[in-house]
Amino acid sequence: MTQERLQSRQAEPLSMSWRRIVFMPEDLNPRRTLMIRMLLVVILLVSLLGILWVDREGLNDQSDGDVSFVDVAYFTMVTITTVGYGDIVPVTPRARLIDALVITPVRIFIWILFLGTAYQLALRQFSEGFRMAKLHANLDQHIIVCGYGHTGNAAVKELLAKGTPESQILVIDPQDDRVRAAMELGVAALRGDATQEGLLKDVALVRKAQAVIISAGRDDANALILLTVRHLTPTCRVIMSAKEQENVKLFRQGGAQRIISPATYGGYLLAAAVNQRHMTQYMEDLLTAGGQVNLVEEAIQDEDVGKTPADLKPDVLLCVFRQGSTYSPWEFKEHEYLEKGDVLLLLKQAPIP
Repeated sequence: MTQERLQSRQAEPLSMSWRRIVFMPEDLNPRRTLMIRMLLVVILLVSLLGILWVDREGLNDQSDGDVSFVDVAYFTMVTITTVGYGDIVPVTPRARLIDALVITPVRIFIWILFLGTAYQLALRQFSEGFRMAKLHANLDQHIIVCGYGHTGNAAVKELLAKGTPESQILVIDPQDDRVRAAMELGVAALRGDATQEGLLKDVALVRKAQAVIISAGRDDANALILLTVRHLTPTCRVIMSAKEQENVKLFRQGGAQRIISPATYGGYLLAAAVNQRHMTQYMEDLLTAGGQVNLVEEAIQDEDVGKTPADLKPDVLLCVFRQGSTYSPWEFKEHEYLEKGDVLLLLKQAPIP
């Protein structure tokens, strides 16, 4: 994908890609929400009961003329529920104003509360379930990006630029604005905490993932995500960011295959730029998909088995990985050839768009 295509994708209207986002509710258990709303309704009913009891002289019970506490409680309930049998009615101007200015707004609020609860517990759950099933249908050998700050954003853009399908990238971040930013690139996004085992296991399907990129922005959060991922799947490839160089060793012991320290690599480039004016520009060209040359790691092709490094022209062989060992081209003897199973690091000309 070219840089122009990426820019045009970012400029797409939000409505064209909103279905690719899945917001995880902050509380996966709806009972807590239901209990809070029921408690609010009870408080409102008790408050109205107290107001009407204080002003009970403004009510008239047409059956016996006496308004008891039971009658006030009964009148409160039938009024709130709009049943209104008419056996107890407000007869004074103040009682009627209380009914019009206090009870009626509370009645409307309670009905809105009930309808909102019904939507959240029924329609929203059904909608989330449908969208989750659609998401799961596309998740197989996908790439999970945990954390969508500057590092995660750059990683996703580069993955897309190098041809990774949008449906194979899943972003997880707890912040709404970052989730929406990921959505604008066309990838699926979850709002949630990547340290939660249930989210990684049941929603992100980490056991089916090809790789997990961890860039939460803090090394302690990165470590928790790494431990959770390794608990769920020991085979998935994990690449993670480390802010502190001293944590690289700990992350490697925790099971990360590759640890990148942006601050350290940035320091290397800064130092190199002092006396080498063009090297940093070339490195950016080399590592990004939009450059004139590409640095590619790939398994040896059948037609290349038996060749020497010089035979790979126009590609330039930089390194050979063979059975746990690393060989530079000049370490090959004249009679030594490339073998089946070798992994090659090649310098290739970028394809013409």
